[in-house]
Amino acid sequence: MKKRNWMACLTGAALVWSGSAFSEVRIGVTLPLTGPASGLGILMNNGLKLWPETVGGEKVTLIVLDDATDPGKGVQNTRRLLAEDKVDLVLGSGATPVAVAMAAVLAEASTVQIAMSPVPLPEGKDRWTFRIPHANGVMATGIVAHMKKAGVKSVGFIGYTDAYGESWLQEVKLRLDQAGITLVATERFARSDASVTAQALKLTSANPDAVLVVASGSGAAMPQLALVERGYKGRIYQTHAAATRDLMRLGGKAVEGTLVSSPAMVVADQLPAGHPLRSEGLRFLQLNDKAYGPRNRNALAAHGWDAYLLLDKVIPLALKKARPGTPEFRAALREALETVGPVTLTGGIINYTANDHWGYPADSAVILKVSNDDWKLEH
Repeated sequence: MKKRNWMACLTGAALVWSGSAFSEVRIGVTLPLTGPASGLGILMNNGLKLWPETVGGEKVTLIVLDDATDPGKGVQNTRRLLAEDKVDLVLGSGATPVAVAMAAVLAEASTVQIAMSPVPLPEGKDRWTFRIPHANGVMATGIVAHMKKAGVKSVGFIGYTDAYGESWLQEVKLRLDQAGITLVATERFARSDASVTAQALKLTSANPDAVLVVASGSGAAMPQLALVERGYKGRIYQTHAAATRDLMRLGGKAVEGTLVSSPAMVVADQLPAGHPLRSEGLRFLQLNDKAYGPRNRNALAAHGWDAYLLLDKVIPLALKKARPGTPEFRAALREALETVGPVTLTGGIINYTANDHWGYPADSAVILKVSNDDWKLEH
């Protein structure tokens, strides 16, 4: 598969993939390539770099901007992509608070947002927003089911003080209550914090059977290290934003045995023959391993690749109704996303509808275990 050529703009503000075409589709991207969530954005960008020359048989231009994990910068990028670059849709952000801020701007412009983070929006406010990652509730369902099966009776929570952390707290509390598991301690921290010592002490004192850490990338290792250093011996669970090598690289032996909710593509080669996600997952792993090495498999790069798989199905449908660069094409993209039907991505079989812009069924999550500095699928 031929990969795109990359070149930096003279201003250094963006990266552009371009190809001459009779009518090209222009796709804006804003990702946290710097800042606290850069560990997410860089990996997602790696997935975008795996895209072939055409999407849905059409030449595309991707304009990639850095939002620096800053909601204000994300909004600025979005307005630039709309006004100056005349994009047909926008991918991003990989940081949930930034994606939330972008959503209102894109809705006002009647332009599709394909969020690269599980962005929580009030009911009716996501008419133009579709998500590539699984809903936090889907991942929480998998974690709580695993806890219940393991006999966990009490849980401590430590998570970000932002939209990602708050969404997870609400979703997991609901499912813990339904499972008869008690939430005995709740601690929060900012993405930019350098220490969570006080929070770890409180959690250790509460001594729950398990602790759920809600953080991302390299930030996910810090609470776990703090807990282990203070003698916590219970189970530790992490969310899908932690399903990267950063967790093992920074956590070392302290993260051995950690249980992580994840899409299945990270361990596609461990899925049984005939599993509906094995073929597409192996395809991604082959591309990823060739470009970045097998030690750099992660769900975040797969999100970037899944955006291609989705648009490869959707763009041809939209082109039947309008040409790129027009309001009609932007509307046709939204309609196509809602009506394309089931699409097999590396992370699951997604099926958006007019009333569901998440698309994944409730049983889409798998649980991975860190074992000997690698991922092992929990059966």
